Amino acid sequence: MIRRLTTLTLAASAFAATAAWAQDASPVGVWRTIDESGKAKSLVRISESNGELRGKIEKLFREPGEDPNPKCEKCEGSLKDQPVIGMTIITGMKKDGSEYNGGQILDPNNGKIYKSKMSVTEGGKKLDVRGYIGVPMLGRTQTWVRED
Repeated sequence: MIRRLTTLTLAASAFAATAAWAQDASPVGVWRTIDESGKAKSLVRISESNGELRGKIEKLFREPGEDPNPKCEKCEGSLKDQPVIGMTIITGMKKDGSEYNGGQILDPNNGKIYKSKMSVTEGGKKLDVRGYIGVPMLGRTQTWVRED
C-alpha cells in the first residue's frame, strides 16, 4: 500500500512539474512561421531585453523565381525599401499572465503594422501569434513552430 501511494505521489509530482514548465515556456528562440496556406515562410528569432520581446526575420523560404532578398517596398518610414531579412517585425511584447501582449507585428508583405498578442502552446513547441486591428476579435492567428 505504501509503495503504491509513493508511486502515485511521484507520478502526480512529475505531472505537476511538467504542467508548470509548459505554462512557463518562453517564446524566446527561433520559430518557423507558417502562413494561412500551411507553407513555411520564414524563420524568426524572438529575443528578450528588459522584459520586452522582439522578433527579427533571420531567413526566408522563397519559391523558385522569387527574389531571395526582397525589400519591404510597401513599408513606410525608415523601413521603406529595407531588406526583409534582418528586419525586426515584432516589438513591445510583454508577459501578461500566460500570454504576451501590448506589442506590434509588421507584415512585410503589405507593410502594415498590427497590434499583436501571442501565447506559447504544446509545452513550448508552438506559438500562436495574433495580429489584429483595434480588438483581438478583428484579426488573424498564425501558429508558428519552434525550430531550436
